[in-house]
Amino acid sequence: MAQKGVQLDQEMLSCSICLDLLKDPVTIPCGHSYCMNCIKSFWDKEDEKKIHSCPQCRQAFTPRPVLVKNTMLAVLVEELKKTGLQAAPVDHCYAGPEDVACDVCTGRKLKAVKSCLICLASYCEKHLQPHFKSPTFEKHKLVEPSKKLQENICSRHDEVKKMFCCTDQQCICYLCSVDEHKGHDTVSAVAERTEKQRELVLSRQKIQQRIQDREKDVKVLQQEVKAINGSADKAVEHSEKIFAVLIRLMEKRGSDVKQQIRSQQKTEVSQVKELQEKLEQEITELKRRDTELKQLSHTEDHNQFLHNYPSLSPLSESTDSSSINIRPLRYFEDVTAAVSDLRDKLQDILRETWTKISLTVTEVDVLLSQPEPKTRAGFLKYSQEITLDPNTANTRLLLSEGNRKVTSVSQQQSYPSHPDRFIRWPQVLSRESLTGCCYWEVEWRGKEVFVAVAYKNISRRGRWNECGFGYNDKSWALNCHQNSFTFLYDNIKTPVSGPQSSRVGVYLDHRAGILSFYSVSETMTLLHRVQTTFTQPLHAGLWLYGDTAEFCKLK
Repeated sequence: MAQKGVQLDQEMLSCSICLDLLKDPVTIPCGHSYCMNCIKSFWDKEDEKKIHSCPQCRQAFTPRPVLVKNTMLAVLVEELKKTGLQAAPVDHCYAGPEDVACDVCTGRKLKAVKSCLICLASYCEKHLQPHFKSPTFEKHKLVEPSKKLQENICSRHDEVKKMFCCTDQQCICYLCSVDEHKGHDTVSAVAERTEKQRELVLSRQKIQQRIQDREKDVKVLQQEVKAINGSADKAVEHSEKIFAVLIRLMEKRGSDVKQQIRSQQKTEVSQVKELQEKLEQEITELKRRDTELKQLSHTEDHNQFLHNYPSLSPLSESTDSSSINIRPLRYFEDVTAAVSDLRDKLQDILRETWTKISLTVTEVDVLLSQPEPKTRAGFLKYSQEITLDPNTANTRLLLSEGNRKVTSVSQQQSYPSHPDRFIRWPQVLSRESLTGCCYWEVEWRGKEVFVAVAYKNISRRGRWNECGFGYNDKSWALNCHQNSFTFLYDNIKTPVSGPQSSRVGVYLDHRAGILSFYSVSETMTLLHRVQTTFTQPLHAGLWLYGDTAEFCKLK
Protein backbone atom coordinates (compact mmCIF):
# COMPACT_ATOMS: atom_id res chain seq x y z
CA MET A 1 0.00 0.00 0.00
CA ALA A 2 2.88 2.35 0.78
CA GLN A 3 4.41 1.68 -2.64
CA LYS A 4 1.06 2.37 -4.35
CA GLY A 5 0.82 5.68 -2.45
CA VAL A 6 4.29 6.64 -3.63
CA GLN A 7 3.28 5.89 -7.22
CA LEU A 8 0.23 8.08 -6.78
CA ASP A 9 2.39 10.89 -5.43
CA GLN A 10 4.79 10.53 -8.34
CA GLU A 11 1.94 10.83 -10.81
CA MET A 12 0.55 13.85 -9.01
CA LEU A 13 3.93 15.56 -9.00
CA SER A 14 4.70 14.81 -12.65
CA CYS A 15 4.45 17.24 -15.56
CA SER A 16 2.01 16.02 -18.20
CA ILE A 17 4.16 17.59 -20.93
CA CYS A 18 7.58 16.03 -20.23
CA LEU A 19 6.21 13.15 -18.05
CA ASP A 20 9.01 13.78 -15.54
CA LEU A 21 8.93 15.14 -12.00
CA LEU A 22 8.08 18.82 -11.89
CA LYS A 23 11.00 21.22 -12.22
CA ASP A 24 10.34 24.76 -10.96
CA PRO A 25 6.61 23.91 -10.73
CA VAL A 26 4.05 26.56 -11.67
CA THR A 27 0.25 26.40 -11.41
CA ILE A 28 -1.79 28.12 -14.13
CA PRO A 29 -5.28 29.68 -13.54
CA CYS A 30 -7.17 26.46 -14.36
CA GLY A 31 -5.36 24.66 -11.50
CA HIS A 32 -3.07 22.36 -13.51
CA SER A 33 0.65 22.39 -12.79
CA TYR A 34 3.64 22.13 -15.12
CA CYS A 35 7.37 22.64 -15.25
CA MET A 36 7.98 26.34 -15.83
CA ASN A 37 10.10 25.73 -18.96
CA CYS A 38 7.59 23.19 -20.35
CA ILE A 39 4.57 25.50 -20.19
CA LYS A 40 6.63 28.46 -21.41
CA SER A 41 7.75 26.49 -24.46
CA PHE A 42 4.17 25.34 -25.06
CA TRP A 43 2.80 28.88 -24.90
CA ASP A 44 5.64 30.26 -27.02
CA LYS A 45 4.28 28.17 -29.88
CA GLU A 46 0.84 29.70 -29.37
CA ASP A 47 2.05 33.32 -29.30
CA GLU A 48 0.93 33.91 -32.88
CA LYS A 49 -2.68 33.04 -31.93
CA LYS A 50 -2.55 35.48 -28.99
CA ILE A 51 -4.62 32.92 -27.04
CA HIS A 52 -2.91 30.58 -24.58
CA SER A 53 -4.49 27.34 -23.36
CA CYS A 54 -3.95 24.54 -20.88
CA PRO A 55 -2.44 21.41 -22.50
CA GLN A 56 -4.75 19.20 -20.41
CA CYS A 57 -8.17 20.87 -20.16
CA ARG A 58 -7.72 23.27 -23.12
CA GLN A 59 -9.07 26.25 -21.15
CA ALA A 60 -7.97 29.44 -22.93
CA PHE A 61 -6.43 32.49 -21.24
CA THR A 62 -6.13 36.05 -22.54
CA PRO A 63 -3.73 37.70 -21.98
CA ARG A 64 -0.89 35.22 -21.37
CA PRO A 65 -0.83 34.45 -17.62
CA VAL A 66 2.16 35.51 -15.57
CA LEU A 67 3.95 32.40 -14.24
CA VAL A 68 4.95 32.25 -10.58
CA LYS A 69 6.77 29.33 -8.99
CA ASN A 70 4.51 27.17 -6.79
CA THR A 71 6.67 26.86 -3.68
CA MET A 72 4.47 24.18 -2.05
CA LEU A 73 4.76 21.85 -5.02
CA ALA A 74 8.48 22.57 -5.17
CA VAL A 75 8.86 21.50 -1.52
CA LEU A 76 6.85 18.31 -2.13
CA VAL A 77 8.99 17.41 -5.13
CA GLU A 78 12.18 17.93 -3.11
CA GLU A 79 10.80 15.81 -0.24
CA LEU A 80 9.92 13.04 -2.68
CA LYS A 81 13.45 13.09 -4.04
CA LYS A 82 14.92 12.91 -0.53
CA THR A 83 12.89 9.80 0.37
CA GLY A 84 14.66 7.95 -2.47
CA LEU A 85 11.39 6.43 -3.63
CA GLN A 86 11.85 7.69 -7.17
CA ALA A 87 13.55 4.56 -8.39
CA ALA A 88 13.42 5.67 -12.01
CA PRO A 89 12.09 8.68 -13.94
CA VAL A 90 8.44 8.36 -14.83
CA ASP A 91 9.18 8.36 -18.56
CA HIS A 92 11.38 5.31 -18.00
CA CYS A 93 8.48 3.34 -16.44
CA TYR A 94 5.39 4.19 -18.45
CA ALA A 95 4.90 3.47 -22.13
CA GLY A 96 5.12 6.43 -24.46
CA PRO A 97 3.75 6.72 -28.01
CA GLU A 98 6.79 4.95 -29.47
CA ASP A 99 6.97 2.21 -26.83
CA VAL A 100 5.34 -1.24 -26.68
CA ALA A 101 2.83 -1.20 -23.83
CA CYS A 102 2.02 -4.05 -21.47
CA ASP A 103 -1.20 -5.75 -22.61
CA VAL A 104 -2.17 -6.68 -19.02
CA CYS A 105 -1.74 -3.30 -17.29
CA THR A 106 -4.91 -1.30 -16.70
CA GLY A 107 -5.03 2.48 -16.57
CA ARG A 108 -1.70 4.04 -17.47
CA LYS A 109 0.25 1.16 -18.98
CA LEU A 110 3.87 0.35 -18.19
CA LYS A 111 6.47 -0.41 -20.84
CA ALA A 112 6.64 -4.03 -21.97
CA VAL A 113 9.94 -5.81 -21.39
CA LYS A 114 9.11 -8.95 -23.44
CA SER A 115 6.60 -10.20 -25.99
CA CYS A 116 5.41 -13.83 -26.14
CA LEU A 117 5.05 -15.42 -29.59
CA ILE A 118 2.67 -18.06 -28.18
CA CYS A 119 0.43 -15.76 -26.14
CA LEU A 120 0.78 -13.04 -28.79
CA ALA A 121 0.91 -10.50 -25.97
CA SER A 122 3.48 -8.14 -24.44
CA TYR A 123 4.23 -7.92 -20.72
CA CYS A 124 5.86 -5.52 -18.27
CA GLU A 125 8.29 -6.84 -15.66
CA LYS A 126 5.54 -7.57 -13.15
CA HIS A 127 3.09 -9.33 -15.49
CA LEU A 128 5.88 -11.33 -17.12
CA GLN A 129 6.67 -13.24 -13.92
CA PRO A 130 4.18 -16.13 -14.52
CA HIS A 131 6.18 -17.06 -17.66
CA PHE A 132 9.16 -17.69 -15.41
CA LYS A 133 7.34 -19.32 -12.48
CA SER A 134 4.58 -21.51 -14.02
CA PRO A 135 5.33 -24.73 -15.98
CA THR A 136 2.39 -23.84 -18.22
CA PHE A 137 4.50 -21.18 -19.97
CA GLU A 138 7.69 -23.26 -20.07
CA LYS A 139 7.61 -23.75 -23.87
CA HIS A 140 6.51 -20.22 -24.68
CA LYS A 141 8.90 -18.17 -26.84
CA LEU A 142 9.83 -14.78 -25.37
CA VAL A 143 11.30 -12.09 -27.65
CA GLU A 144 12.05 -8.38 -27.43
CA PRO A 145 8.94 -6.20 -27.20
CA SER A 146 7.19 -6.05 -30.59
CA LYS A 147 4.22 -4.13 -31.95
CA LYS A 148 3.81 -6.59 -34.83
CA LEU A 149 2.58 -9.61 -32.90
CA GLN A 150 -0.73 -9.60 -34.76
CA GLU A 151 1.13 -10.24 -37.97
CA ASN A 152 1.72 -13.75 -36.59
CA ILE A 153 -2.07 -14.43 -36.72
CA CYS A 154 -3.64 -15.65 -39.94
CA SER A 155 -6.33 -13.13 -40.83
CA ARG A 156 -8.36 -15.83 -42.63
CA HIS A 157 -8.31 -18.64 -40.06
CA ASP A 158 -7.41 -16.70 -36.89
CA GLU A 159 -4.64 -19.22 -36.23
CA VAL A 160 -0.98 -18.72 -35.35
CA LYS A 161 1.25 -18.86 -38.44
CA LYS A 162 3.48 -21.83 -37.68
CA MET A 163 4.13 -22.93 -41.27
CA PHE A 164 6.11 -21.45 -44.16
CA CYS A 165 5.20 -21.79 -47.83
CA CYS A 166 8.43 -22.06 -49.81
CA THR A 167 6.49 -21.78 -53.07
CA ASP A 168 4.97 -18.39 -52.21
CA GLN A 169 7.69 -17.37 -49.74
CA GLN A 170 5.29 -16.41 -46.93
CA CYS A 171 4.30 -17.52 -43.43
CA ILE A 172 0.97 -19.39 -43.18
CA CYS A 173 -1.06 -21.25 -40.60
CA TYR A 174 -1.68 -25.02 -40.68
CA LEU A 175 -5.16 -24.63 -42.22
CA CYS A 176 -3.65 -22.55 -45.03
CA SER A 177 -1.31 -25.45 -45.86
CA VAL A 178 -4.28 -27.73 -46.58
CA ASP A 179 -6.40 -25.02 -48.18
CA GLU A 180 -5.17 -22.36 -50.66
CA HIS A 181 -1.56 -23.54 -50.30
CA LYS A 182 -2.41 -27.21 -50.87
CA GLY A 183 0.25 -28.95 -52.93
CA HIS A 184 2.81 -26.22 -52.26
CA ASP A 185 6.21 -26.90 -50.77
CA THR A 186 5.58 -26.16 -47.09
CA VAL A 187 7.73 -26.63 -44.01
CA SER A 188 7.47 -25.58 -40.39
CA ALA A 189 8.38 -21.97 -39.66
CA VAL A 190 11.00 -23.27 -37.23
CA ALA A 191 12.65 -25.42 -39.95
CA GLU A 192 12.63 -22.56 -42.44
CA ARG A 193 14.04 -20.22 -39.81
CA THR A 194 16.80 -22.76 -39.13
CA GLU A 195 17.67 -22.92 -42.83
CA LYS A 196 17.51 -19.16 -43.25
CA GLN A 197 19.57 -18.77 -40.09
CA ARG A 198 22.22 -21.01 -41.63
CA GLU A 199 22.19 -18.90 -44.82
CA LEU A 200 22.33 -15.78 -42.70
CA VAL A 201 25.40 -17.08 -40.88
CA LEU A 202 27.08 -17.80 -44.22
CA SER A 203 26.11 -14.36 -45.49
CA ARG A 204 27.50 -12.75 -42.39
CA GLN A 205 30.73 -14.71 -42.78
CA LYS A 206 31.03 -13.47 -46.36
CA ILE A 207 30.25 -9.91 -45.28
CA GLN A 208 32.73 -10.09 -42.42
CA GLN A 209 35.37 -11.47 -44.82
CA ARG A 210 34.65 -8.61 -47.22
CA ILE A 211 34.87 -6.17 -44.32
CA GLN A 212 38.29 -7.59 -43.42
CA ASP A 213 39.38 -7.40 -47.05
CA ARG A 214 38.15 -3.83 -47.38
CA GLU A 215 39.78 -2.87 -44.09
CA LYS A 216 43.06 -4.26 -45.47
CA ASP A 217 42.46 -2.25 -48.65
CA VAL A 218 41.79 0.84 -46.56
CA LYS A 219 45.06 0.31 -44.68
CA VAL A 220 46.86 -0.09 -48.00
CA LEU A 221 45.29 3.14 -49.27
CA GLN A 222 46.16 4.90 -46.02
CA GLN A 223 49.76 3.78 -46.44
CA GLU A 224 49.56 4.88 -50.07
CA VAL A 225 48.33 8.32 -49.02
CA LYS A 226 51.13 8.54 -46.48
CA ALA A 227 53.68 7.49 -49.11
CA ILE A 228 52.27 9.94 -51.68
CA ASN A 229 52.33 12.80 -49.16
CA GLY A 230 55.86 11.93 -48.07
CA SER A 231 57.08 11.60 -51.63
CA ALA A 232 55.35 14.83 -52.66
CA ASP A 233 56.84 16.72 -49.71
CA LYS A 234 60.32 15.46 -50.58
CA ALA A 235 59.81 16.30 -54.26
CA VAL A 236 58.61 19.82 -53.41
CA GLU A 237 61.52 20.36 -51.02
CA HIS A 238 64.03 19.00 -53.53
CA SER A 239 62.51 20.98 -56.40
CA GLU A 240 62.56 24.17 -54.36
CA LYS A 241 66.24 23.61 -53.56
CA ILE A 242 67.10 22.90 -57.20
CA PHE A 243 65.18 25.91 -58.50
CA ALA A 244 66.73 28.05 -55.75
CA VAL A 245 70.19 26.90 -56.91
CA LEU A 246 69.25 27.64 -60.51
CA ILE A 247 67.96 31.09 -59.54
CA ARG A 248 71.16 31.83 -57.57
CA LEU A 249 73.23 30.55 -60.50
CA MET A 250 71.35 32.80 -62.91
CA GLU A 251 71.71 35.73 -60.53
CA LYS A 252 75.45 34.96 -60.18
CA ARG A 253 75.86 34.75 -63.95
CA GLY A 254 73.86 37.96 -64.34
CA SER A 255 76.07 39.65 -61.77
CA ASP A 256 79.22 38.34 -63.51
CA VAL A 257 78.04 39.65 -66.88
CA LYS A 258 77.17 42.99 -65.32
CA GLN A 259 80.59 43.17 -63.64
CA GLN A 260 82.39 42.25 -66.87
CA ILE A 261 80.41 44.85 -68.81
CA ARG A 262 81.20 47.54 -66.24
CA SER A 263 84.87 46.55 -66.16
CA GLN A 264 85.14 46.61 -69.93
CA GLN A 265 83.18 49.85 -69.97
CA LYS A 266 85.72 51.39 -67.58
CA THR A 267 88.65 50.16 -69.68
CA GLU A 268 87.19 51.39 -72.94
CA VAL A 269 86.18 54.77 -71.50
CA SER A 270 89.66 55.18 -69.95
CA GLN A 271 91.31 54.50 -73.29
CA VAL A 272 88.98 56.90 -75.09
CA LYS A 273 89.56 59.64 -72.49
CA GLU A 274 93.35 59.13 -72.69
CA LEU A 275 93.23 59.55 -76.44
CA GLN A 276 90.87 62.49 -76.02
CA GLU A 277 93.35 64.23 -73.68
CA LYS A 278 96.19 63.71 -76.16
CA LEU A 279 94.09 65.14 -78.95
CA GLU A 280 93.12 68.14 -76.82
CA GLN A 281 96.81 68.77 -75.96
CA GLU A 282 97.68 68.55 -79.64
CA ILE A 283 94.92 71.03 -80.48
CA THR A 284 96.29 73.45 -77.85
CA GLU A 285 99.80 73.13 -79.27
CA LEU A 286 98.56 73.58 -82.82
CA LYS A 287 96.60 76.68 -81.84
CA ARG A 288 99.71 78.14 -80.13
CA ARG A 289 101.81 77.31 -83.18
CA ASP A 290 99.21 78.82 -85.45
CA THR A 291 99.29 82.05 -83.39
CA GLU A 292 103.09 82.27 -83.66
CA LEU A 293 102.95 81.71 -87.38
CA LYS A 294 100.23 84.28 -87.71
CA GLN A 295 102.29 86.87 -85.84
CA LEU A 296 105.36 86.06 -87.93
CA SER A 297 103.36 86.36 -91.11
CA HIS A 298 102.46 89.91 -90.22
CA THR A 299 106.12 91.02 -89.73
CA GLU A 300 106.88 93.75 -92.30
CA ASP A 301 110.63 93.78 -91.86
CA HIS A 302 112.09 91.17 -94.15
CA ASN A 303 115.31 90.85 -92.25
CA GLN A 304 113.39 90.45 -88.98
CA PHE A 305 111.09 87.81 -90.53
CA LEU A 306 114.06 85.79 -91.76
CA HIS A 307 115.82 86.15 -88.43
CA ASN A 308 112.83 84.93 -86.38
CA TYR A 309 111.67 82.12 -88.66
CA PRO A 310 114.38 79.59 -87.66
CA SER A 311 113.76 80.25 -83.95
CA LEU A 312 110.22 78.85 -84.09
CA SER A 313 109.89 75.54 -82.17
CA PRO A 314 109.48 72.55 -84.40
CA LEU A 315 105.98 71.12 -84.74
CA SER A 316 105.48 67.91 -82.71
CA GLU A 317 104.55 64.71 -84.49
CA SER A 318 100.85 64.68 -85.34
CA THR A 319 98.46 62.04 -83.98
CA ASP A 320 97.17 60.06 -86.93
CA SER A 321 93.40 60.61 -86.75
CA SER A 322 92.83 57.61 -89.01
CA SER A 323 93.87 55.31 -86.14
CA ILE A 324 90.66 56.17 -84.28
CA ASN A 325 88.46 54.65 -86.96
CA ILE A 326 90.42 51.57 -87.90
CA ARG A 327 87.23 49.46 -87.11
CA PRO A 328 83.47 50.23 -86.81
CA LEU A 329 82.28 51.06 -83.30
CA ARG A 330 80.34 48.03 -81.88
CA TYR A 331 79.90 48.95 -78.21
CA PHE A 332 78.02 46.21 -76.24
CA GLU A 333 75.23 45.20 -78.68
CA ASP A 334 76.90 41.83 -79.21
CA VAL A 335 76.66 41.15 -75.47
CA THR A 336 72.93 41.92 -75.56
CA ALA A 337 72.52 39.58 -78.52
CA ALA A 338 74.46 36.81 -76.74
CA VAL A 339 72.36 37.16 -73.58
CA SER A 340 69.17 37.16 -75.67
CA ASP A 341 70.34 34.00 -77.41
CA LEU A 342 70.94 32.39 -74.02
CA ARG A 343 67.42 33.40 -72.94
CA ASP A 344 65.89 31.82 -76.05
CA LYS A 345 67.83 28.58 -75.56
CA LEU A 346 66.84 28.38 -71.88
CA GLN A 347 63.20 28.97 -72.79
CA ASP A 348 63.36 26.17 -75.35
CA ILE A 349 64.95 23.84 -72.81
CA LEU A 350 62.40 24.75 -70.14
CA ARG A 351 59.55 24.30 -72.60
CA GLU A 352 60.73 20.84 -73.60
CA THR A 353 61.61 19.65 -70.11
CA TRP A 354 58.48 21.15 -68.54
CA THR A 355 56.26 18.82 -70.57
CA LYS A 356 58.30 15.86 -69.34
CA ILE A 357 58.19 17.10 -65.74
CA SER A 358 54.44 17.71 -65.95
CA LEU A 359 53.87 14.24 -67.40
CA THR A 360 55.99 12.66 -64.67
CA VAL A 361 53.94 14.45 -61.99
CA THR A 362 50.60 13.28 -63.42
CA GLU A 363 51.71 9.64 -63.50
CA VAL A 364 51.37 9.28 -59.72
CA ASP A 365 47.60 8.55 -59.96
CA VAL A 366 47.93 5.31 -61.98
CA LEU A 367 46.52 3.43 -58.97
CA LEU A 368 43.22 5.28 -59.31
CA SER A 369 43.00 5.42 -63.13
CA GLN A 370 39.51 5.59 -64.65
CA PRO A 371 37.97 2.36 -66.03
CA GLU A 372 37.59 2.32 -69.80
CA PRO A 373 34.05 3.45 -70.80
CA LYS A 374 31.56 0.86 -72.06
CA THR A 375 29.39 3.07 -74.31
CA ARG A 376 30.03 5.74 -76.92
CA ALA A 377 28.36 8.27 -74.61
CA GLY A 378 30.92 7.31 -71.98
CA PHE A 379 33.78 7.80 -74.44
CA LEU A 380 32.43 11.18 -75.55
CA LYS A 381 32.96 12.49 -72.00
CA TYR A 382 36.69 12.34 -72.81
CA SER A 383 36.39 13.75 -76.34
CA GLN A 384 39.45 15.71 -77.44
CA GLU A 385 39.45 18.26 -80.27
CA ILE A 386 42.32 17.40 -82.62
CA THR A 387 43.91 19.75 -85.17
CA LEU A 388 46.83 18.96 -87.46
CA ASP A 389 50.16 20.77 -87.24
CA PRO A 390 51.04 22.28 -90.67
CA ASN A 391 54.73 22.28 -89.70
CA THR A 392 54.69 18.45 -89.64
CA ALA A 393 52.69 17.84 -92.85
CA ASN A 394 54.47 16.19 -95.76
CA THR A 395 54.41 18.33 -98.93
CA ARG A 396 52.10 15.77 -100.61
CA LEU A 397 49.38 16.46 -98.05
CA LEU A 398 46.81 19.26 -98.21
CA LEU A 399 45.24 20.48 -94.95
CA SER A 400 41.76 22.02 -94.80
CA GLU A 401 38.68 22.48 -92.57
CA GLY A 402 40.68 24.42 -89.98
CA ASN A 403 43.50 21.86 -90.14
CA ARG A 404 41.16 19.01 -89.14
CA LYS A 405 41.06 17.43 -92.60
CA VAL A 406 43.97 16.09 -94.67
CA THR A 407 43.96 14.99 -98.32
CA SER A 408 46.67 13.17 -100.21
CA VAL A 409 47.48 15.16 -103.43
CA SER A 410 49.81 14.60 -106.39
CA GLN A 411 50.90 18.26 -106.61
CA GLN A 412 53.63 19.14 -104.13
CA GLN A 413 52.63 21.89 -101.69
CA SER A 414 54.85 24.91 -101.12
CA TYR A 415 55.30 24.50 -97.38
CA PRO A 416 58.24 26.37 -95.80
CA SER A 417 61.19 24.36 -94.55
CA HIS A 418 60.75 23.18 -90.95
CA PRO A 419 62.63 20.62 -88.78
CA ASP A 420 59.33 18.97 -87.73
CA ARG A 421 58.17 18.26 -91.31
CA PHE A 422 57.96 14.65 -92.57
CA ILE A 423 60.20 14.58 -95.63
CA ARG A 424 59.69 11.22 -97.30
CA TRP A 425 56.40 9.73 -96.15
CA PRO A 426 52.93 11.38 -96.48
CA GLN A 427 52.37 11.71 -92.73
CA VAL A 428 51.20 14.45 -90.37
CA LEU A 429 50.97 14.85 -86.57
CA SER A 430 48.50 16.73 -84.39
CA ARG A 431 49.31 20.08 -82.89
CA GLU A 432 47.99 18.95 -79.49
CA SER A 433 50.05 16.74 -77.19
CA LEU A 434 47.90 14.05 -75.56
CA THR A 435 48.11 12.99 -71.91
CA GLY A 436 45.54 11.82 -69.38
CA CYS A 437 42.29 10.31 -70.73
CA CYS A 438 41.15 11.43 -74.17
CA TYR A 439 39.04 10.15 -77.09
CA TRP A 440 38.78 11.15 -80.73
CA GLU A 441 37.34 9.80 -83.97
CA VAL A 442 38.69 9.75 -87.54
CA GLU A 443 36.46 9.62 -90.64
CA TRP A 444 38.41 8.23 -93.63
CA ARG A 445 37.81 7.67 -97.33
CA GLY A 446 39.93 5.73 -99.82
CA LYS A 447 41.83 2.46 -99.94
CA GLU A 448 44.30 2.72 -97.08
CA VAL A 449 44.78 5.04 -94.10
CA PHE A 450 46.96 4.67 -91.00
CA VAL A 451 45.30 6.03 -87.82
CA ALA A 452 48.17 6.45 -85.37
CA VAL A 453 49.67 7.97 -82.24
CA ALA A 454 53.37 8.80 -81.94
CA TYR A 455 55.94 10.51 -79.77
CA LYS A 456 56.98 13.94 -81.01
CA ASN A 457 60.63 12.87 -81.32
CA ILE A 458 59.84 10.29 -84.01
CA SER A 459 62.23 10.70 -86.93
CA ARG A 460 61.10 13.04 -89.74
CA ARG A 461 63.40 11.69 -92.44
CA GLY A 462 64.94 8.36 -93.24
CA ARG A 463 63.66 4.87 -94.05
CA TRP A 464 60.10 3.71 -93.38
CA ASN A 465 61.17 1.76 -90.26
CA GLU A 466 62.59 4.98 -88.77
CA CYS A 467 59.69 7.38 -89.31
CA GLY A 468 56.76 5.33 -90.67
CA PHE A 469 53.85 5.11 -88.18
CA GLY A 470 53.77 1.64 -86.60
CA TYR A 471 57.14 0.53 -87.96
CA ASN A 472 59.20 1.62 -84.93
CA ASP A 473 58.97 1.80 -81.12
CA LYS A 474 57.92 5.44 -81.15
CA SER A 475 54.50 4.99 -82.76
CA TRP A 476 51.38 2.78 -82.75
CA ALA A 477 49.08 2.55 -85.77
CA LEU A 478 45.89 0.92 -87.04
CA ASN A 479 46.16 0.26 -90.80
CA CYS A 480 42.65 0.64 -92.23
CA HIS A 481 42.12 -1.16 -95.57
CA GLN A 482 38.85 -1.35 -97.46
CA ASN A 483 38.40 -4.96 -96.37
CA SER A 484 40.56 -5.43 -93.27
CA PHE A 485 42.37 -3.91 -90.29
CA THR A 486 45.95 -4.47 -89.17
CA PHE A 487 47.65 -3.18 -86.02
CA LEU A 488 51.34 -2.21 -86.21
CA TYR A 489 53.95 -1.49 -83.55
CA ASP A 490 57.74 -1.73 -83.84
CA ASN A 491 57.39 -3.31 -87.30
CA ILE A 492 55.22 -6.14 -85.92
CA LYS A 493 51.90 -6.60 -87.71
CA THR A 494 48.86 -8.03 -85.92
CA PRO A 495 45.75 -8.92 -87.97
CA VAL A 496 42.59 -7.41 -86.46
CA SER A 497 39.05 -8.69 -86.96
CA GLY A 498 35.99 -6.50 -86.68
CA PRO A 499 33.16 -4.86 -88.62
CA GLN A 500 34.26 -2.54 -91.42
CA SER A 501 33.53 1.12 -90.82
CA SER A 502 34.66 4.43 -92.30
CA ARG A 503 34.97 5.85 -88.79
CA VAL A 504 37.58 4.78 -86.23
CA GLY A 505 37.47 5.77 -82.55
CA VAL A 506 40.67 6.05 -80.52
CA TYR A 507 40.71 5.99 -76.69
CA LEU A 508 43.89 6.87 -74.78
CA ASP A 509 44.49 6.58 -71.04
CA HIS A 510 48.07 7.80 -70.98
CA ARG A 511 48.67 7.29 -67.26
CA ALA A 512 47.32 3.72 -67.31
CA GLY A 513 49.15 2.94 -70.58
CA ILE A 514 45.95 1.99 -72.44
CA LEU A 515 45.43 2.65 -76.17
CA SER A 516 42.24 1.25 -77.79
CA PHE A 517 40.94 1.38 -81.36
CA TYR A 518 37.21 1.01 -82.07
CA SER A 519 35.10 0.51 -85.19
CA VAL A 520 32.36 3.14 -84.89
CA SER A 521 28.98 2.78 -86.60
CA GLU A 522 25.61 2.35 -84.90
CA THR A 523 27.54 0.54 -82.19
CA MET A 524 31.15 0.56 -81.05
CA THR A 525 33.26 -2.58 -81.52
CA LEU A 526 36.71 -2.95 -79.98
CA LEU A 527 39.28 -3.73 -82.68
CA HIS A 528 42.52 -3.74 -80.69
CA ARG A 529 43.75 -2.70 -77.25
CA VAL A 530 47.33 -1.95 -76.21
CA GLN A 531 48.57 -2.13 -72.62
CA THR A 532 51.99 -0.57 -72.24
CA THR A 533 53.86 2.27 -70.53
CA PHE A 534 54.03 5.60 -72.31
CA THR A 535 57.16 7.59 -71.49
CA GLN A 536 56.32 10.81 -73.36
CA PRO A 537 53.24 12.78 -74.40
CA LEU A 538 51.64 11.41 -77.56
CA HIS A 539 50.42 13.10 -80.74
CA ALA A 540 47.65 11.82 -83.02
CA GLY A 541 48.90 11.02 -86.52
CA LEU A 542 47.66 10.13 -90.01
CA TRP A 543 49.45 8.43 -92.91
CA LEU A 544 47.61 8.17 -96.24
CA TYR A 545 48.07 7.62 -99.96
CA GLY A 546 45.54 9.18 -102.39
CA ASP A 547 42.97 9.25 -99.60
CA THR A 548 41.18 11.67 -97.24
CA ALA A 549 40.90 11.60 -93.46
CA GLU A 550 39.31 14.03 -91.02
CA PHE A 551 39.23 14.39 -87.24
CA CYS A 552 35.51 14.54 -86.39
CA LYS A 553 33.87 17.25 -84.32
CA LEU A 554 32.43 15.47 -81.28
CA LYS A 555 31.33 18.35 -79.04
